[in-house]
Amino acid sequence: MGLKAVHFGGGNIGRGFVAEKLHLAGYEVVFVDVVDDLISKLQNTKGYTVTEIGGEGEKVNNITNYRAINSKSNEQDAIDEVASADLVTCAVGPNILKFIAPVIGKAIDKRTASKPLAVIACENAIGATDTLAGFIKDSKNTPQDRLSSISDRATFANSAIDRIVPGQDPDAGLNVKIESFYEWVVDKTPFKKEGHPEVSAIKWVDDLNPFIERKLFTVNTGHAAAAYYGHARGKHTVDEALSDNEINKLVHECLAETAHLIVKKHGISTEEQKAYVDKIVKRISNPYLKDVVERVGRAPLRKLSRKERFIGPASQLAESGDK
Repeated sequence: MGLKAVHFGGGNIGRGFVAEKLHLAGYEVVFVDVVDDLISKLQNTKGYTVTEIGGEGEKVNNITNYRAINSKSNEQDAIDEVASADLVTCAVGPNILKFIAPVIGKAIDKRTASKPLAVIACENAIGATDTLAGFIKDSKNTPQDRLSSISDRATFANSAIDRIVPGQDPDAGLNVKIESFYEWVVDKTPFKKEGHPEVSAIKWVDDLNPFIERKLFTVNTGHAAAAYYGHARGKHTVDEALSDNEINKLVHECLAETAHLIVKKHGISTEEQKAYVDKIVKRISNPYLKDVVERVGRAPLRKLSRKERFIGPASQLAESGDK
């Protein structure tokens, strides 16, 4: 029997990043979502394309060998698929984790395979898998007399993901355009006993926190800063915003402050972090992505929250005595 991964969230990140890499690693992917039209399209389409966009041109991957389930109307089918899977991933947004937890919790509880189910949340949030695990272990989703043995049935590992998915063409259907650069880093320490899933796209590390904070406080901070300054000054896309010398300078000043935290906290050299910043600014300046500022800047209440890309590093610097 082949490898099977269940992925919650059939959006652009789910189809264009996570499912793409799982497909290339030899997994059958089962999408789980609650959007009727999306699930219907996935069920009635044998394949879709992921077009990777980079400075070197475009590369097209054809994604096949997948199925799709609507967990709103077919919850038991989703539970059964998760219970027999090798790996569960999600890209649903941090605020939706509590809504997918009941299905995953019920599936873990009925799991009979000897190897625990690997659970990896792929969200733009620090400790997203821990958050999901907390919801799964809630008494509403897992019988409390089963908590002591849940590690026999599931292994939870945090991850950091980095890949820009710009706005899509209105007639794209299931097809996704995405930047060629990506980073998918996962904490390997929870898998010491049984070994981690084999996914070549994943970089397995012993200490995930530096990767999470460097990415969140560089890529996401820089991306959002360019979008907000750009929107305020009437720019349409991120690359258009960064071609404005004044906005470009403001974004670099913002990233100089977050770089100070990253270097100080995680022991990354100043030179390495500067090279990383330069690479990120070049990435988000890619005109071929046509990334509109409204898409990048959406959900401001979350992005301006306590642990997020602006207030998070600012508060850490303030608490350590920096101004």
